[in-house]
Amino acid sequence: MQPEIRAYRPTDLDAVYDICVRTADAGGDARGQNSSDRLIGDIFAAPYVVLEPATARILDDGQGNAVGYIVGTTDTAEFVRRYRAEWLPATAGRYGSDPRDDSWLELHHHPERMLVPELAGYPAHLHIDLLPEWQGRGMGRGLMWSFLDGLRKAGAQRVHLGVAPANTAARAFYDRLGFEPIPVPSQPEALYLGRDTAV
Repeated sequence: MQPEIRAYRPTDLDAVYDICVRTADAGGDARGQNSSDRLIGDIFAAPYVVLEPATARILDDGQGNAVGYIVGTTDTAEFVRRYRAEWLPATAGRYGSDPRDDSWLELHHHPERMLVPELAGYPAHLHIDLLPEWQGRGMGRGLMWSFLDGLRKAGAQRVHLGVAPANTAARAFYDRLGFEPIPVPSQPEALYLGRDTAV
């Protein structure tokens, strides 16, 4: 069977966690770097499919297996509110005091970090990840167009994302899809890109 882009299903959750950690080190594999390989997914993937599942798109290998995803929100401010009110209590107690986790848990416990004033004109945001063997085959482009179409139909006019400056392959991918840099003087070390949701 041919790969397909489809809606997220609750049975995809473990695969979403796995894809997230296997692409979390500037596009490379971050397994074994923290006390749990689910930690990074608890910040950058799972809260989206739990709190806003209708927005997510899954790349299916044609046999029912998720091999990539795009997740996000139509409204960053509302997502931050729900993250604090619902996701933090849902994940309370999952992680102890392993120092390898400290920087990630700092992000996890401060969802308000997503409220960057310079990004207010781009209220939606996203995260996209594909397993390495599925990259470079046009699948990411298909995921992005499907996601942007969903955002537009939901009323979101613009979307932003953050990319690690070291992840040059991802930056080139976003450039090809029409994303442009958004100046964020308050975070000079960060790289944010944005575009409208018209496909």
